Amino acid sequence: MNPSLTRPLAVVTGASNGIGYELAKQFAQNGFDLVVTATGSTIDEVAQDFNQLGANVQTVQADLATYDGVETLYHQIQAIGRPIEAIAINAGVGVGGKFTETDLKDELNLIELNVSSSVHLAKRVVPEMVDRGNGKILFTSSIAALQPGPFEAVYAASKAFVHSFAEGLRNELKDTGVTVTALMPGPTDTNFFHRAGMDDTKAGADKKDDPAEVAKQGFEALMAGKDSLVAGSVKTKVLGNASKVLPDTVNAEQHRKLTEPGSADQ
Repeated sequence: MNPSLTRPLAVVTGASNGIGYELAKQFAQNGFDLVVTATGSTIDEVAQDFNQLGANVQTVQADLATYDGVETLYHQIQAIGRPIEAIAINAGVGVGGKFTETDLKDELNLIELNVSSSVHLAKRVVPEMVDRGNGKILFTSSIAALQPGPFEAVYAASKAFVHSFAEGLRNELKDTGVTVTALMPGPTDTNFFHRAGMDDTKAGADKKDDPAEVAKQGFEALMAGKDSLVAGSVKTKVLGNASKVLPDTVNAEQHRKLTEPGSADQ
């Protein structure tokens, strides 16, 4: 029998590097075919890694920070003609620095990618999962969702939105056969901090969690139908769990120590 008729299909956004790349590897290693997407042509290159793990891979180059980009991805998923068994809505970006100095266009782009595209893509795929009575959805949030984020205030707020959206949607879908899981990594060894202009911060300079381990924990939580997971090292898990009980003022001050420009030298 054609393997494409028996293997489940998973979609991973932001799959060209970092946590998204490692999530795609997890799906491939565990018997899924893939639709993977990123903005640039690198997605075609890394797709070979997923092929070598046994997955049939379709790539989509699309800017999910735009309405048309999300629609392009969804239409190409539809063209495959196979049900989505799992989706990792993972694509995201950060912007670091003083709010009085950061670029408005960068922060509005962040909101479009982290927030708007998450809602948009979920709106397209969730009804089909509900109609079928089966499906798994993973949103990549962050432990920043649990803390006000000085010097990355818009990013932290965007991840708080994603986390709240995931939890609300999970409850709404609890009797449908569709599960929703929020993945909450801490500082992870990806290009996130460099792209966000945070190389000179303590968070940017300190040792970070392994994205492969974060993705493995996230994949296992998704498959188990868990609601949310603080993923990564023991240190990250302690920090995340502490953030759940500390006042916002304390959390904001702790976050500031990690993200204030120049804090890498302090």
